[in-house]
Amino acid sequence: MHQGDEWQAAQVGNGRVRRREDEICLSIPCGSSREYHDAQVSDYCQRSLDFHYRPPLRLTVRARAEGPIRGTAGFGFWNHPFAPGQRGFRLPQAVWFFFASRPSRICLAAGVSGHGWKAAVFDARRWRFYALLPWAPLGFLLMRNKTLHRCLWPIGQDAIGVCEAALDDSLLDDFHSYAIDWRRDGAVFSIDGRVALQTDKAPGKALGFIAWVDNQYAVATPQGNFGRGLLDVPRAQSLILRNLDISRLA
Repeated sequence: MHQGDEWQAAQVGNGRVRRREDEICLSIPCGSSREYHDAQVSDYCQRSLDFHYRPPLRLTVRARAEGPIRGTAGFGFWNHPFAPGQRGFRLPQAVWFFFASRPSRICLAAGVSGHGWKAAVFDARRWRFYALLPWAPLGFLLMRNKTLHRCLWPIGQDAIGVCEAALDDSLLDDFHSYAIDWRRDGAVFSIDGRVALQTDKAPGKALGFIAWVDNQYAVATPQGNFGRGLLDVPRAQSLILRNLDISRLA
């Protein structure tokens, strides 16, 4: 598999990437909200976006966080739809474990908080989503009514292929074993051998591997609220990965 020494390390602002033997430490010692700070590793060049991973495959890793994370962090697969300071935007796809601190409100799955630690898949490049795009402005207005939101958002959630499971944030305090089985017909997320999320939704096209910690927040709601910004990092925050492995599934 395309991994290990071939991965690309990115250190933006005060972000730092340290690798030794079977451990990768992604950290931001401290930072101001006036600047974007990011520490990440990925398997693709951000200029060419030549993605290497397709299902069926399995990602396994032991991971923990240090310090209260102000921003986002996680690991898994995505299509690099955007990044602070870069132009352009692609409709997002992902299969990953994802954390967002307050004031993030990424409310894509009914009944799942818009912040916190979660297992998630989404695929906004499905034909169902393209079919609904012309109606999006009207839909945003209608879903500001609570009753209409409950009726209409399941249609939108299915269109963008969203499935999420909220996880206990305290899992990040200690090392745990995480696994993603990304298959052609869905995905299974496990923690310490126990299934955390099983879904028949998942992107089927090539994605890139990424693991990161940064200081940004984002807002995306069915009511049409969208935004993002940067947060102060008054104390060091890190995401530590051990025994990271990506292999083919039979």
